[in-house]
Amino acid sequence: MRIGSSIFLIAIGAILAWAITPGLVPYVDQTLIGYILMAVGVIGLIASLVLASPGRSRRVSETRSVVDPNTGERIVRNESRDGGI
Repeated sequence: MRIGSSIFLIAIGAILAWAITPGLVPYVDQTLIGYILMAVGVIGLIASLVLASPGRSRRVSETRSVVDPNTGERIVRNESRDGGI
């Protein structure tokens, strides 16, 4: 469920709960259905915002040092990469 569909469910639930006259459909409690739709919309909105957040990024750094046997020169290699998904 994305942010748009969550907001849509909240809006439909609010319309059913507060804007439409109760008893329009017999044997159906429109107010309760409206509150249920709003609750599902809020839960979906929170879940989609949590899943869409960037989260904690991981950065891995490696350093290697080698001495060249011919020249005796020290060679240092630094490597960094992101450990994301």
